[in-house]
Amino acid sequence: MTIDAVPDLSDSTLTRWMADAGIAGTPSWLRDTLSRLAASPDPYPADSWIGLIAPNADPAAAETLTALRNTLRPTAPATDPARLDRLRDALRSAEVDGFIMPRADEHQGEHIPLGTERLAWLTGFTGSAGVVVVLPDQAALFVDGRYTLQAGQQVDTTRWEIHHLVRTPPAGFVADHLSGRRLGYDPKLHSVNGITRIRDAVQRAGGTLVALDPNPIDGIWTDRPPAPLGRVEMLDRSFNGLSAADKRQLVADALGKSKADVTILNQPESIAWLLNVRGRDVPYTPLPLCYATVAASGAVELFLDPAKCDAETRAALGNEVSLRPFEEIGDAVDALGKAGATVSLDPDTASDWLQQRLIAAGATVTTAEDPCIRPRALKNAVEIAGIRAAHARDAVAVARFLKWVDDHAPGGTVTEAGAAEQLERFRADGASWRGPSFATISGTGSNGAIVHYRVTPETDRPLESDTLYLTDSGAQYLDGTTDITRTVAIGTPTQEMRERFTLVLKGHISVATARFPAGTNGGQIDALARQYLWKEGLDFDHGTGHGVGCYLGVHEGPQRISATGRVPIEAGMILSNEPGYYKPGAYGIRIENLLLTVETDPAQDTGRPMLAFETITFAPIDRRLIEPALLTFEEQAWIDAYHAAVRQRVAPMLDADDRTWLEAATAPIGM
Repeated sequence: MTIDAVPDLSDSTLTRWMADAGIAGTPSWLRDTLSRLAASPDPYPADSWIGLIAPNADPAAAETLTALRNTLRPTAPATDPARLDRLRDALRSAEVDGFIMPRADEHQGEHIPLGTERLAWLTGFTGSAGVVVVLPDQAALFVDGRYTLQAGQQVDTTRWEIHHLVRTPPAGFVADHLSGRRLGYDPKLHSVNGITRIRDAVQRAGGTLVALDPNPIDGIWTDRPPAPLGRVEMLDRSFNGLSAADKRQLVADALGKSKADVTILNQPESIAWLLNVRGRDVPYTPLPLCYATVAASGAVELFLDPAKCDAETRAALGNEVSLRPFEEIGDAVDALGKAGATVSLDPDTASDWLQQRLIAAGATVTTAEDPCIRPRALKNAVEIAGIRAAHARDAVAVARFLKWVDDHAPGGTVTEAGAAEQLERFRADGASWRGPSFATISGTGSNGAIVHYRVTPETDRPLESDTLYLTDSGAQYLDGTTDITRTVAIGTPTQEMRERFTLVLKGHISVATARFPAGTNGGQIDALARQYLWKEGLDFDHGTGHGVGCYLGVHEGPQRISATGRVPIEAGMILSNEPGYYKPGAYGIRIENLLLTVETDPAQDTGRPMLAFETITFAPIDRRLIEPALLTFEEQAWIDAYHAAVRQRVAPMLDADDRTWLEAATAPIGM
């Protein structure tokens, strides 16, 4: 049967086609499965999802399944100001006066499924972090410094106030405006510590905090996409260096020290690391949405839709991992309470729903850091080798792309979207590529001043002459995750552009060359990146760096380089180094490499352990934007040495034309 023969997805048509294609199941099952697959991110390789429906599908059946899935793709909802009114009606029906909601799902992840993008559906804001507070007479959206310009462009500011998430946090707004009223919240969307701050604010306002189940938005979002159905696969031991059994023992040892019977993990990043599995339920990060309980014996119960696992994956999980349906996590929590278990939760990542249900069921809840977070951040030798290899392949793609921009942008025919698509094509040529690690930021001129700008058909514009072009991008490879930003001159930059680019570069070099005692945290390093901008009365409104996973999240904790970074940086941690400067309405500048934290010679007098950073990203920094007069001898030497390393590592993997371009782009300053 041809694709054209199954446009209506009717029972009779699907029944005949499924019989001809040898696919077991009912038409209803196929429609539901395809709808969930359509609501999932596209996998890499592109056809890997077909095995969940028809492991032995021939090319014709696979083509038809793909066409059927594509007919069920969710459409992006248009912004509708009336949604705020409908939410207020729903809140009145729930007998509350207001509602607070973060952009989050029940796993507290950065990237979330389409059906949990409630904040975007309500407000039109599509950034990765935000909180809304809705009261009868006010509606406020809180975003951090990355998104202040974007929020103003996407949100109806006649209906929504926009506040800075850090400087004027939601808790303060609640304390000032709730005035004795009842504030609703969805307990699955707030961490234990996060809702504690809101609860304190509600009490200060003389109000009442009310848990709402279900989320009131779910009742008014009538075409809400279904839960995703991404295929789960095992990550080969050659990529991770530590077996799942070894990792489970690490967690068991931590539980033994804390005297807890069991811990509940609700962050898929931790579960993916623990069990050496990867999935495709959310964009950009290879995660399966799931829960897990880990007992003091090391035994694991994994709460995951079994339809996401083929027989090979189920067998590879092993006898110590019991696979249970995702929906049974509530029953498992109740059973732990009934048994009087002592359950460890991480209050920064576990949801308030988990804690409240455990307490109601009779469990004793203790708090401790997720036992997977720190060992996940400390990359082992196999992971480090893989990360280096991934960055080497990525460097080839980025070099080819930067030459392509130099060759084609001056003609005025290259757009932001076109450039982002070309960069992805270059990366796709690399071995073990599994897609982008986040949505590429591809911004020219004033769009580059929007820190986390995302090009759309409405905002897309050409890379015009005498502007700056900022591209922040990354990739997922089976052996590592990359993240790099380069700012490129299109045409002739102004002297102001050159000077401010150089101030940012000086801060970047200061971080890259830092040597610091063990125990130093990211908050102490952050000022190194800002010092030269500060001297000129300038700054940037985001952190200097974030942790990065290994074929996991491009944003990974607990380490970060920012004013709020309190976790000591340790050898084996990967961090980004990305100071910037953004002139609203004009241009943006950011320079980003990834750093591996390494041990270095101890302090001379005391023998205290010392650490340093090793740069593992290799791509040219635009020499046309560097003002040599602002550089010290040591800074210029660093740039020349860095570019020499880029040539040495990348040039042999390029063809003759690309190699010639790279040699010129990495020539010593002044030549």
